[in-house]
Amino acid sequence: MYQLGIDIGSTTIKMALVCRLHGSPQVLATAYERHNAAPAVIGKSMLSQLLADLPDEAEVAIAITGSVGMGYATRLGVPFVQEVIAAAEVVKQLYPDVHTLVDIGGEDSKMIFFEPGRVPDMRMNGNCAGGTGAFIDQTATLLGVDVTQINSLAARAEHVYPIASRCGVFSKTDIQNLISRSVSKQDIAASMLNAVSMQVVSALARGTEIHPKVFVCGGPFAYIPELRKHLLRTLSLTEEDCIVPEHTQYIPAIGTALLTGTPSQALAASQARKLFDNAEDKGCNLTHTLPPLFGSQTEYDQWLAEKQSQHTSNSTHQTSHIPPYFLGVDSGSTTTKLVLIDAAGQIVFTDYSYNNGNSFQAFHSALLRMNKQMGGNIDIAGSCSTGYGEQLLKTAFRLNHGIVETMAHFMAAKHLQPDVSFVLDIGGQDMKAIFVDHGSIRRIEINEACSSGCGSFIMTFAKQLGYEVGDFAKMATLAQHPYDLGTRCTVFMNSKVKQAMREGAAIDDIAAGFSYSVIKNCLYKVLKLQSFDQLGEHIMVQGGTFRNHSVVRALELLTGKQVGFGPIPELMGAYGCALYAMQNSQNRMM
Repeated sequence: MYQLGIDIGSTTIKMALVCRLHGSPQVLATAYERHNAAPAVIGKSMLSQLLADLPDEAEVAIAITGSVGMGYATRLGVPFVQEVIAAAEVVKQLYPDVHTLVDIGGEDSKMIFFEPGRVPDMRMNGNCAGGTGAFIDQTATLLGVDVTQINSLAARAEHVYPIASRCGVFSKTDIQNLISRSVSKQDIAASMLNAVSMQVVSALARGTEIHPKVFVCGGPFAYIPELRKHLLRTLSLTEEDCIVPEHTQYIPAIGTALLTGTPSQALAASQARKLFDNAEDKGCNLTHTLPPLFGSQTEYDQWLAEKQSQHTSNSTHQTSHIPPYFLGVDSGSTTTKLVLIDAAGQIVFTDYSYNNGNSFQAFHSALLRMNKQMGGNIDIAGSCSTGYGEQLLKTAFRLNHGIVETMAHFMAAKHLQPDVSFVLDIGGQDMKAIFVDHGSIRRIEINEACSSGCGSFIMTFAKQLGYEVGDFAKMATLAQHPYDLGTRCTVFMNSKVKQAMREGAAIDDIAAGFSYSVIKNCLYKVLKLQSFDQLGEHIMVQGGTFRNHSVVRALELLTGKQVGFGPIPELMGAYGCALYAMQNSQNRMM
């Protein structure tokens, strides 16, 4: 009898086919693929290939594990094995001299302590991404490198710097600070791996002594050998104290195979290949769905045409210019946005670029691009900056003015909608809400150290599910059964996404659920609104997140109010600065 373990995680499916030869289990074949939120489709293809060489009548006992696996196990009528128990079984059967197992996965980490005569002490991380592969992925993104390059970079490091590893939000601040100080990518990569190691040990060991042998498994250990070195250094152990199994990323799948049922529960190979054939037809639990954002493509097209017609006079890149010009720049922590307007307030040039930790160089490069496109010798009568690098750019480039971000966004919104009553600006990591009364700012609310109501909330999960954020947004607009993901922080949201996939929710329904969730977090968690009447009747939205029209529509449906947005929502801070410079121009910038 063959034994097959299937590990369905939040992003991947791993399979291991095991056969016992003379009583000793042997791994015959393995398979590993990202499922892109379609486990049934990918699983069907993987099973067909993995079992292709088995005779049709061969007996295959199957069990499933993984964070998304429980729902599929129930649906398919096969046993489910908790993944920590599966990993422990591998050690008990194949590595009896191991004292501590350390497993780092994409979104979780585990530690198991084995003592003779005792039940294994099993521990998992809570709802925190610190000490997981997702933490490593995030750092690679900040460094602008592929995650496969992290190991080679870390191997060439000369120094290790302290990085907060408890939460991705705090670590991002530390890493960006190192980037701005021109610390090498090699040192940052090594510092991050050191932080992951320290987080795993501090969060899971909790004072329990870790001594040889230490068994390490999981994808990050498989593909990033430098991570193992940092873990051993943290534990004051040597390579001889460590066991790295041959199939380290398949350990839960192998353990699940070892725990499969009796021959009476086995399927013929011909049947096993068809295990996932009907899994995708089950659909999700309708009690967890929300109203569609748009009923049809026609409805969406009509809605968009109406929104775009509201501000046609402010379309970008006018062909006829009225000098002099006024320059606005929004220098954020990760991006630099530039807008140039003419004397009539028409937008004649825009630029959006990542600053890679160097606001000065990003702005200088944007100016060069502007000069090239405008033909040089631009008559700039006023300039203004805002954002993270406001003071730096104002001083270095002798800009005329500098204003706070909320004022810049308010000026842009008021220019497009003179009687604006509420402005909601959602960026990648921050959110600003401006309540307006008779043309004046009455109250301002901003988010704190939580990204759940921000653009990175959607970007993070789009990437995890294998989609570009633009494609993710388009899918959301026409989803027919948006999945209700609730109002939770980015880390806790992982469990809701896994639940949605277990129930068979389609990827477009999950994408639409995120659009609803972003707005719900803003309205209920950050603003804590008691009544939507507080928003007034003239709502304007801006920020890169609102390029996603499904988020705009979610705000309309949840509040029952019409919402307006301009042609360049991601550049409204810079646009407001340009308008401020025009209104306050006295001295000409040379």
